[in-house]
Amino acid sequence: MTSNDVLMALVVVTALAFDFTNGFHDTGNAMATSIATGALPPRIAVALSGVLNLVGAFLSFSVAATIASGLVQSHLVTPTVVFAGLVGGILWNLATWFFGIPSSSSHALIGGVIGSTLAAAGGHAVLWHGVVSKVILPAVLSPVIAGVVAAIGTYLVYRLTREMAASARGRGFKIGQIGSASMVSLAHGTNDAQKTMGVITLALIANGSLHSGAKAPTWVIVSCALAISLGTYVGGWRVIRALGKGLVEIEAPQGMAAESASAAVILLSSNFGYSLSTTHVATGSILGSGVGKRGAEVRWGVAGRMATAWILTLPSAGVVGALADDAARGVGGTAGVSVIFVALVAGSLAFYLRSRQTAVTAGNVNAEWTGSVAPVPATAASPA
Repeated sequence: MTSNDVLMALVVVTALAFDFTNGFHDTGNAMATSIATGALPPRIAVALSGVLNLVGAFLSFSVAATIASGLVQSHLVTPTVVFAGLVGGILWNLATWFFGIPSSSSHALIGGVIGSTLAAAGGHAVLWHGVVSKVILPAVLSPVIAGVVAAIGTYLVYRLTREMAASARGRGFKIGQIGSASMVSLAHGTNDAQKTMGVITLALIANGSLHSGAKAPTWVIVSCALAISLGTYVGGWRVIRALGKGLVEIEAPQGMAAESASAAVILLSSNFGYSLSTTHVATGSILGSGVGKRGAEVRWGVAGRMATAWILTLPSAGVVGALADDAARGVGGTAGVSVIFVALVAGSLAFYLRSRQTAVTAGNVNAEWTGSVAPVPATAASPA
């Protein structure tokens, strides 16, 4: 095995590791409201979401094409640059997961790749028009659109069912939530799984293994689909709790309206190849469901902290990506990438071990919100 083979193997493993973190970081986008309302038991919810993410990953490849060729000039990018960008994305995902902040895995990945590209090749290597039209604008507009749709849907649901007994309405919409949450999971697979497919394809193009503009090979599609599905099944309970309990005390009609709005916006964006943040969409939908229900408590302070993290995601992941690229090139070649890879594994392990001290699990994810992601006292740890 040549040093170049080792380098590409490290890039692929790191990309799949990112896909795994994307899965458990974003499980809440699909299942937080269904878990919060009791429509689905936590473990069944994440298992269902994992299966549907796997299916969704095979339904659309427009977003993968955007990532592979629409953001940076592939002929100016090297596998080391792609690797460094993935490092930025993974570390941002782990940091925000630890603090229970539903931030964008998509923007973490894109920010990391742009940052490492800037460090290695300069600003001319970034396709800024594509970044603005395919990333920035959807990031700004998607949560607003989803929130408005969810608010209108929530208002209409309560208006049309005002003569129903609350218990009967709750039971009916909990059943409906199973379908709407499933659609969000399917939609998530059509969008988020594609991003890692695009990054691996970009690395293969940069390595000369594929021609410019090539589509993701079958083995890339299958491995990425399995990685995000497995990550989803593990269950990112910290983020699920923040979305399901931290923003709005949500009822089943609100949950179904929020999930339906999220699924519609995500599927539409996937069709057009927009690499939007499913986290932004889900958060906007949940907030909209709170606005649409008369008397609902919306915790705008929590929403503000989430929005701050959204603003910081692209530049923060970009800075880490740039630093990782500089460090890897400073050591040199495959050796530099190997050193950064070992450091990444150590850092990931540190996040995991620290999270066990304030564990959020399937057993306490629905505990009463007290302003903290980790309920007090926390129950025994389980995989997060």
